[in-house]
Amino acid sequence: MEKFETVTGVAAPLPIINIDTDMIIPKQFLKTIKRTGLGTALFHEMRTNEDGLENPDFVLNKPAYRNAQILVAGDNFGCGSSREHAPWALLDFGIRCVIATSFADIFYNNCFKNGILPIQVTEAELDKLMDDASRGANSTLTVDLASQVIKGPDGGEISFEIDPFRKHCLMNGLDDIGLTMEKAPSIDTYESKTADSRPWA
Repeated sequence: MEKFETVTGVAAPLPIINIDTDMIIPKQFLKTIKRTGLGTALFHEMRTNEDGLENPDFVLNKPAYRNAQILVAGDNFGCGSSREHAPWALLDFGIRCVIATSFADIFYNNCFKNGILPIQVTEAELDKLMDDASRGANSTLTVDLASQVIKGPDGGEISFEIDPFRKHCLMNGLDDIGLTMEKAPSIDTYESKTADSRPWA
């Protein structure tokens, strides 16, 4: 997966609590096992009207936020069913980082496995970031994973915590398969020894 080191981009404000995975990617779009092509369906029921046309009032449809890479959201983001399509849709749209006061556990774990950085902040910090994100085209944030800081458009900084192992995986672009492949020499050695000692196996 793509490495996450430093991301500088427009942050979109989504001040809604309990955004569940069905809101992120509705069930009718779960027919694929491909990780691509789901970005157009992200937040489908909020992004489109009943006639199928775009809802101009939804934040990601506004010109300033169409290329947002960071999402600043309300509490309990990613609750609901444990669909991996949710981070797939976010990533396919271009979202590399989601900031909230809390996340559902399964969604939180799925983000790391798919190259998205979920950052948990305090309510006061979220209020500040939500204000920053509300500046339209000027709502640029920088998320520096190495330093574990979020830099606002006014120069302010907010520190965040992250598990060292998850940080290592994101910064090196390692999903579960990538982690396994790091052990390829040891695996090859083991298989060779097994073949020699147990030729009948």
